[in-house]
Amino acid sequence: MNKIITSIVLAIILVIGINKITEVIFYVEKPEKSVYQVDGVTIVTKTSSDNSNSQNIMALFASTNSADGEKIFKKCAACHSINQGGTNKIGPALWGVLGRKAGGVSDYKYSKAMAAYAKPWSFEEMNGFLTKPKDWIKGTKMSFAGLKNAKERAAIILYMNENTDSPLPIQ
Repeated sequence: MNKIITSIVLAIILVIGINKITEVIFYVEKPEKSVYQVDGVTIVTKTSSDNSNSQNIMALFASTNSADGEKIFKKCAACHSINQGGTNKIGPALWGVLGRKAGGVSDYKYSKAMAAYAKPWSFEEMNGFLTKPKDWIKGTKMSFAGLKNAKERAAIILYMNENTDSPLPIQ
């Protein structure tokens, strides 16, 4: 029985070893351009812009409401308060967040990336950030994965816009 197991293990080692050795000896670089060119075919590359992660957020506002946003905000409530005079939790208080600068709560310790970002939170900025925070502001300490559903993001932005002393105009 030992001879059979030893033979199988040796065979596997030989196959893997020969494979690795032949990869080193016969290494071939992949060409930058395809050798076979087809006439009439164009290659399209996908580009992204700040608005590509959402269908125009302003248009989505018509299909949702802040009551839906209040329900969705429960995902955020573990780390953020949105009440007027609310305290900072793991994340900063979000009362009046739309319209103020990113990193603008004075008694909260932001990541260096968020403090340096310092753009005002517009509808578009918030939409991009909520899509995937770590991609929108590289180096943010916010560990939330993001909201993939554009309608949910629109609803939560409407809800945040209502929880302020001076809501941004929706046009």
